[in-house]
Order: sequence, then structure tokens, then C-alpha cells
Amino acid sequence: MSKQPHQYQKRRAVRSYFGIVFSVSLILFVVGVLSLLLLNARQVSQHVKEQIVLTIFIDDNAKKVEVNQLETMLTLAPFSRSVVYISKEQAATEHSADIGEDFMDFLGYNPLKDAIDLRLKGDYVTTHRVDSISAFLAEKTFVSDIVYDRPLVNLLNENIEKARLLLLGCCLFFLVLSIILIHNSIRLSIYAKRMIIKTMQLVGARKRFIRGPFIRTYLVLGIISAFISCVGVWALVLNLQTYLPGIDMLMDQQTLLMSFSGVFLLSMFISSISARLATQRYLNLKTQSLY
Repeated sequence: MSKQPHQYQKRRAVRSYFGIVFSVSLILFVVGVLSLLLLNARQVSQHVKEQIVLTIFIDDNAKKVEVNQLETMLTLAPFSRSVVYISKEQAATEHSADIGEDFMDFLGYNPLKDAIDLRLKGDYVTTHRVDSISAFLAEKTFVSDIVYDRPLVNLLNENIEKARLLLLGCCLFFLVLSIILIHNSIRLSIYAKRMIIKTMQLVGARKRFIRGPFIRTYLVLGIISAFISCVGVWALVLNLQTYLPGIDMLMDQQTLLMSFSGVFLLSMFISSISARLATQRYLNLKTQSLY
């Protein structure tokens, strides 16, 4: 019979610890996903910007050596991501394939021009910089025209900046929310043990001796929760690769390490501090106040 209360208390403690691990893991999972997105925000925005194409049309009278020199110069330029030369014959073939008929049959000639598709590095995809590069290339006498989607560049930069600020705001919100929820979960768990804390204090145990086991216990629970949440984030990213091939940029080892390290440090810090504060609170309460 004497073992039954002990077993009941043990099962109750296990359920309490399980609840804390579950709730903290869920909170840290959300924080981990958002931190991973925030850390990759620049890389994602750079990737999107680098899809913008600056098309340089070459005059029909241009010399081959001039075109080769321009192509070499663009390849070596610091702003270039990729340079692709497209002949008028290749362009005609691709255009005919797109429309499903050979347009040159009824025109009798090829109205298209040789062109160079230039993709810029992400840092250079701003309206001012693209205009400057276009003006520089337009000075070439054999360049007939330069075309790029200027409204799209403006819209892209504005939306990326808004998205970055929104993501940062969400990360800060969930960071504060995680601190509050984790602290409250641990505080409620320690509240159920307030009588044990006060009893130990009344029989002469020092405050440091009483606090120690609680801090260590919830520190371990915090580490377990962080580990579970990191495994969940890692599994989520792996599964998303099946549906979103471009998501593999989120699997950069350095970024994952930074995100997971942040989750572990956050969980350990909040768990240990919350356990210390909650325990100290009941140590400082008078006996009659416990009720």
C-alpha cells in the first residue's frame, strides 16, 4: 500500500514532464522554422532577383569580333551572373516551337536579331544599377536595343523588403511568445511541487540545494525539447524537397547549424532561468501564502 502513493506521484511527474516536452518542442519547432526562413531570406531573395534577364539586341551589321569582345567583357564583369549568346537563327527556331508554326514561311525572312541574355547578380538587380548598366551597354554602336522588365524589378525589390520585414516581425513575435509559454509551462509544473520545496526548506535544506535539482531537470527537458524540434524541422525540410525542388537552399549546413544552435541555446537558457525564478519564488513565500 505504501508504494501506491509513490507510484502515483511518479506517474504524475512523468505526465507533467511529457506535457512540458511536448509543448516546448512544438513552440521551438515554429521558432526553428521561422529562424531558418529568416537566415535564408537573403539567399532566397538573391535567387529570385537573379532570374531577371537583361536582353541585349545586336545590330545586324555588327562585326563578329565586336560581339565576341562584348560577350567576353560581360562574362568577366563583376555584375554578371551568366551570359548566354542567342543567334537570330536559334531565336527563330525557339519562337517557331513556341507558336507551333514557322513564321518565316510567310514573312520570307528572319526579323529577329542576335541577342545576349545577361543575368545579373542579385546585389545589382535594382532599378538604379540596372539602368546604369543599360546606359553603359547602349553606348556600344553595334547594340541596337536593351530590354528588361523595369516594373518587375521595382515590384520585386519592394516586395522582398516588405517580406523581409514581415518575416522579422513574425520571428520576434514568436520568440517573445515562446519565452512566455515556456516560462509559464515550467512555472505551472513547479507550482505543483511547491509543497515539496517548502518542506525541504523547513527541514533545513539550503536554497541552492533545493534549486539545483529543479534547474538540472528542466535544463535536460529543454535540451530534449530542442532536439525533438530540430529533428522535426530537419524532417520538414527534407519532405518539402519532394514538392519544392528549390527548397534545397534551406539545407545549407552552416544555416542549419546556426538555426539549430539558436534553438538549443534558447531552450536551455529559458528552461534554466525559468526553473530558477519559479523555484526561488516559492522559496521566498511564507508558508501560509502557499495555499
